[in-house]
Amino acid sequence: MNTPRLPTSVLPRRHGLALAAATLMALLAAPGSALAQDKISDGIVKIGMLLDMSGVYADIVGPGSVIAAKMAIDDFGGKVLGKPIELVVADHQNKADLTAAKAREWFDTQKVDMLADVAATAPALAALEVAKQKNKIALFPSAASSRLSNENCSPISVHWTYDTYALAAGTGRGVVKNGGDSWFFLTADYAFGTNLEKDTTDVIKAEGGRVIGAVRHPLNASDFSSFLLQAQASKAKIIGLANAGGDMINAIKAANEFGITKTQKLAALLVFINDIHSIGLPVAQGMLLTEAFYWDANEETRKWSRRFFEKHKRMPNMAQAGTYSAITHYLKAVQATGTDETTAVMAKMKALPVNDFMTKNGQIREDGRLIREMYVFEVKKPSESNYPWDYYKLKATIPADQAFLPLSRSVCPLLKK
Repeated sequence: MNTPRLPTSVLPRRHGLALAAATLMALLAAPGSALAQDKISDGIVKIGMLLDMSGVYADIVGPGSVIAAKMAIDDFGGKVLGKPIELVVADHQNKADLTAAKAREWFDTQKVDMLADVAATAPALAALEVAKQKNKIALFPSAASSRLSNENCSPISVHWTYDTYALAAGTGRGVVKNGGDSWFFLTADYAFGTNLEKDTTDVIKAEGGRVIGAVRHPLNASDFSSFLLQAQASKAKIIGLANAGGDMINAIKAANEFGITKTQKLAALLVFINDIHSIGLPVAQGMLLTEAFYWDANEETRKWSRRFFEKHKRMPNMAQAGTYSAITHYLKAVQATGTDETTAVMAKMKALPVNDFMTKNGQIREDGRLIREMYVFEVKKPSESNYPWDYYKLKATIPADQAFLPLSRSVCPLLKK
């Protein structure tokens, strides 16, 4: 029996269909393809930042963090998968309720895809709860509390730059080993301050030191005299400043004015280079501090920081560098997965190592903590500083596996699965 032959006119049609099918499969498989671009929700990647733009932390995270975010977006080309990247910013005024309301509004009506930063611990924790409800990614380059990757860890968030545990492990341990074995805390009266005091107290006791007492002060305190007098009366060798920004700067200046630093030493537990610039080297010299980034560490950090300086007229701090790093890593994950869908992007962020001018071989742990090296610096004497913003000398590098809370001590709910 002869096999029936198809008409010659059908053969090209079948060949064309096969070619079209193969082309379609290739398009579907390509993350940067036109069809992959359809997986970008609403045709735009919208990034939100809830910052302190006018209050006690504005110098740390305000306009400077916005500049860092815009640099990250511009350096990525302004688009991902052919779709535009948009940045929206709001001033949360350090109010948790305002932060939660704005995050909810952004997710529900403004089509914001992720939060690139929420400054300060209380607002960050409030925004995190909303992000979990809406299944949106939330990154925290500037908030400090270790709760963000411990008690309050989540599958949609990453604590990016540093945390209270790392600050305690660096500065707290370093001060105790240098003879500062009795402490009195001056603590900001909200989640960040109390977490920082607790984490540092644990380190002090583990190193054989003791905590004599503590006093709480309100955020953006106008007068530190009564708090410092209590610290002075304690006779502790070290007055631990578990606060930040303007509060920390004002406490240091007041302690010097009252002559307290002649008999007791200050240990500022969260210090940014902006703070040293404001305080000045004559007052800040000799201070130990823990940082995740220093602009003058190497040629790569200097190159990026000088670009930042051109836009902001001051050198970047670790929170601002962390904002650039976090947004860039997020956009790389969107590019690699071909979508901005939360679960897929977060999985890719955890799979990809973090490699940039700030972090080398960083890895996002299962509890949402970015694991990376931390650094202990000493503030230079005025005579040691050779040019503007030449403020730090490196004293120690804390390995990544030692800088953050070990998983064996974590109570992160994600680890119980």
